[in-house]
Amino acid sequence: MTFKINTNNPRVARLRIGTPQSRTDIMRQMVAQFGANRPGLAVALLLGVGMVVGVGGGLAMTAGLRAQVSNQQAQMESTRRDAQREINALAARLGELQAEANRLNALGVRLTRIGQLQDGEFNFDKPVGVGGAGPVQDMPKAELDAGLSKLKRQFAASGEQLSVLESLLFNRQLDMNSVPSREPIANSYITSGFGGRADPFNGGRANHKGIDFEADVGDPVLAVADGVVSYSGVRSGYGNVVEVDHGNGYVTRYAHNSRLTRTVGQLVRAGQEIAKAGSTGRSTGAHVHFEVWENGRVVDPRNFLAQESPLKLKG
Repeated sequence: MTFKINTNNPRVARLRIGTPQSRTDIMRQMVAQFGANRPGLAVALLLGVGMVVGVGGGLAMTAGLRAQVSNQQAQMESTRRDAQREINALAARLGELQAEANRLNALGVRLTRIGQLQDGEFNFDKPVGVGGAGPVQDMPKAELDAGLSKLKRQFAASGEQLSVLESLLFNRQLDMNSVPSREPIANSYITSGFGGRADPFNGGRANHKGIDFEADVGDPVLAVADGVVSYSGVRSGYGNVVEVDHGNGYVTRYAHNSRLTRTVGQLVRAGQEIAKAGSTGRSTGAHVHFEVWENGRVVDPRNFLAQESPLKLKG
């Protein structure tokens, strides 16, 4: 059986100009009209209409889901970028704090060395022990930012205080280096003290203006502090003599040397060689005669020996 649609029918003509919904209604009416006489054909038409409507609805739903997923992905990407910017900002602040902590540690090591503190008294590589009890909660970002800012201010204040302390200790170290606080010869001992003693030549009482250190001929004689050579030559009774002006009113004298290795005007540092030990002048054997003069007055060198730390220097 052949089924033909009369295109001159007004209801059929409206299929060409109506909306999708009106077209569907008309097709349903046509199916209902034909269904009275041809039930099988009506069922087929109904199935066809349902498939068209279903496919169209499915496509529309799929497009909507895709748009929704795309929008969610864009939001997630924006959130990820924002989070990464926050992490980068925190990393930059962490780097600043780490640099400041390293500077403070280095400064602490220098202060430990300048202050002659015992090894292990201040160990800047050892972690500091911490503890606590109680429940742990998530920290808000605002609180974390406030904590980092506070820590940075504390670092800055501590750095300023340590810098001032370093400057003070450094100045005291300079002062200490100009004080005759070392021995003029290494690994030696005192053979004759300061003050009254029996004269080694005449046997009577004599005033010894310095102290004598045991030495062999040729042993290096060392400057006991920083200074400038103010005399290098021969003095009566002293033989070959070197004198060093340390400033602040201090002058040291090294006598009975076999040879002088410094000339007038030369700058010397504590521990540097200035002569070779010997037995020139009024001497019974090789040794180093050492004197300390303070503001033009000879004083006992023992009052200055072994003052290696600026913290021991009286103000």
